[in-house]
Amino acid sequence: MTRQEIEEKVRDFLIEDLEIDEERIADDARLKEDMGIDSLDFVDIVVIVERNFGFKIKPEDMTKVKTLRDFCDFIENKMQL
Repeated sequence: MTRQEIEEKVRDFLIEDLEIDEERIADDARLKEDMGIDSLDFVDIVVIVERNFGFKIKPEDMTKVKTLRDFCDFIENKMQL
């Protein structure tokens, strides 16, 4: 899966499943502060990532993920393993 495909899938589920306004989605947008993703949304993200990308996320995996770019980097790295 290419980086572009990862970004498109992430963007799609942020808009469709988490109902985040498209204007708020940017590479440097902070997940919590700028996009309003809360702890309940992170539970949904775990399920969505497993369904879309085929791997599980542990809470400790997300400690360094602050921005959308970080999140896509994280997914891309996991997909290469």
